[in-house]
Amino acid sequence: MYEIMTASEEADVTVVSSKGQIVIPQSIRKKLGIGPKTKLLIYGYNDAVIMKKLDVPDVLKDLERIYRNVDEKARKLGILSDEDVSDIVQESRRKRRSGRQS
Repeated sequence: MYEIMTASEEADVTVVSSKGQIVIPQSIRKKLGIGPKTKLLIYGYNDAVIMKKLDVPDVLKDLERIYRNVDEKARKLGILSDEDVSDIVQESRRKRRSGRQS
């Protein structure tokens, strides 16, 4: 759901640098969990600039987890079939969608 700024919250003012950069105030970064490398969707609407935090999955971490799972299963069972590897990938995708990553 959308949060509406309350009367007790104060608006902050920031300045656009010569490179077109802005600083998002620390209080907002903390409230929204915005840190270094956080991806933001940004677009203009009438006279406003709207930014939304994106939760983009870390593909490299996903691949490393899949490789670990494949290696672990191969140590237990020996050579894996294409179907075995496909099953591991599908299981990893299901866990990522449900938020249960191993």
